[in-house]
Amino acid sequence: MSSTGTPNETPPDWSRVRVAVPRPSAGLRGVSMAGFSWRAPAFVDMAMVAHPSVTLLIDLSESDGLLYDARDRHGYGSFVVGLAPEGLRAAGRVGECLQIRLQPVVAAAVFGPSAGLGGRVESFEDVWGLGAGRVRDELHAAGSWDERFAVAARLLRHRATDRPPVDPEVAHTWRATFGSRGRLRVDGLADEVGWSRKRLSARFRAQLGITPKRAARLVRFDHAAHLLAAGLAPATVAFESGYADQSHLHREVKAFTGLTPTAVAGAPWLAVDHVAWPGSSAAQVTPGRAGRPAPHRMAPPTDAWSRGETACTDTH
Repeated sequence: MSSTGTPNETPPDWSRVRVAVPRPSAGLRGVSMAGFSWRAPAFVDMAMVAHPSVTLLIDLSESDGLLYDARDRHGYGSFVVGLAPEGLRAAGRVGECLQIRLQPVVAAAVFGPSAGLGGRVESFEDVWGLGAGRVRDELHAAGSWDERFAVAARLLRHRATDRPPVDPEVAHTWRATFGSRGRLRVDGLADEVGWSRKRLSARFRAQLGITPKRAARLVRFDHAAHLLAAGLAPATVAFESGYADQSHLHREVKAFTGLTPTAVAGAPWLAVDHVAWPGSSAAQVTPGRAGRPAPHRMAPPTDAWSRGETACTDTH
């Protein structure tokens, strides 16, 4: 999940954070994970912005360290962030936290139709349902991040087998939107799948919780945000991301974050994101327990994963 900072916020001290990511062999399509461990529980307070995935933040601290607050929802402990939330902040004294990002097609397979949550933020218990407490306990008891990633992958895959996949037309539209970084028109996508624009928009929103047009804007914004975080000038980012001009980029960034492109470029969470991961980051990054200090970028979702047919490789 991306986040942005203001002078009053308290971003993580990355020199005190160890970040673990799954080994490449442990990856599930359409899913990315990262484990964050503070050497000592630290207080963090950040505003968070939209990301083209449904994000689970599972608090594995000794006590509920995470607090979250959105427009009409607040609470503590583990929570789930839908697509394009507004006004979300996360704070608290955090020891360990597991972040899981699910691309919308995968989220629908795991949690059911409209799992994009319509931009809402909900408690993990409300979204997962029965057994949420056992999930947290099992993850907390695991002896390593390797084990936690394997447990999470097993649980996600098990839930996906209990639900039918989204319409192939909806899945294709999402993949095409994501693969083009939000630069394809909805009319053209509707023609590709043989549906009317109205039908595609209705089915897409019913199953993924967002309209195709909004999804395209979100994906394009996310690409631009990471280019900004990587140090590119706003004018260059606007051109590379397909915006009409720098003013167009500014308006979209403002719409999604309430901030300027310059402020988004300094977003603390983007400093360790799996796309804009700088080689000079102070955070200690390891795949599982050892290996190359570079996170693995997951592949886009497939219908096979949605049906629960993709193999999950144990990390040991």
